[in-house]
Amino acid sequence: MLAKYSIEYNLFPQHNKRTQIHRTDDPVEAEDFLMYLLAGGARVSNIKHDGTNLDETQSDRMLRVAAERLVARLLGESLQIDAPSVKHRFGFAA
Repeated sequence: MLAKYSIEYNLFPQHNKRTQIHRTDDPVEAEDFLMYLLAGGARVSNIKHDGTNLDETQSDRMLRVAAERLVARLLGESLQIDAPSVKHRFGFAA
């Protein structure tokens, strides 16, 4: 049985051409994984749902959510403020 979400990525795109795949059935875990890939500078090459490629709008939406969560977490840690304060001050939900 296929995993619901498959994310194809390359951890070190400058030095490595090998594509790796992360599979999960949980959409929140998929967003978490995208968040860590974005933080690490990895290249995300493809996102699949139920074995089919997401269209550009859908994959952009997942990446945007991951990026907003990452920014909210970084702001909270850097400024030592809680999630409601990050939302109020910057508009990013944690």
